[in-house]
Amino acid sequence: MKKSVLVLNQNYEPLNICNARRAIVLVFGGKAEILETHDAMIATSQDVFPYPSVIRLICLIRAPRARVKLSRREVFLRDSYTCQYCGRRTGDLTLDHVIPRSRGGPHTWENLTSACRACNHRKGGKSVAEARMVLKRQPFEPSPGRYYAIERRLEQSISEGWYKFLPGIESSERTDISIPFSAD
Repeated sequence: MKKSVLVLNQNYEPLNICNARRAIVLVFGGKAEILETHDAMIATSQDVFPYPSVIRLICLIRAPRARVKLSRREVFLRDSYTCQYCGRRTGDLTLDHVIPRSRGGPHTWENLTSACRACNHRKGGKSVAEARMVLKRQPFEPSPGRYYAIERRLEQSISEGWYKFLPGIESSERTDISIPFSAD
């Protein structure tokens, strides 16, 4: 029971990815129906059941919209792996607080930006104006993508049967992110 199961809302909107045990509990509890199955079967002491791959909930669930989690990786993705001071694209970035923490700057989306090591060292504990630097773009909180809530749970390889329920995700795409490096 190690395979993942895609959970769809009543309107076929992807909600979550769960394990097979949880999916079977939902199906046998009358809360979901099986739309796609894996090639395997699940055997109990009394019966044999199809191994679910995609299930759809019977009742519509109003799930709150996810917010993008504040992390180094997400800040670098928002800034396209580009230093927001000099514009250099690199995979060797640091986080910089626009208003330094030592001066009461918060650890929020609006105060964090990507900076190369040289620019971060040059700025130090000063404000942007004191360091005589200019931000290429003001930091902001990004809005989550269409499948943000389930993207974090996607495995390296997803079942072929899932692609028809996830429009916009091609079967040749991988869920990992490649980091661009400069040729310096």
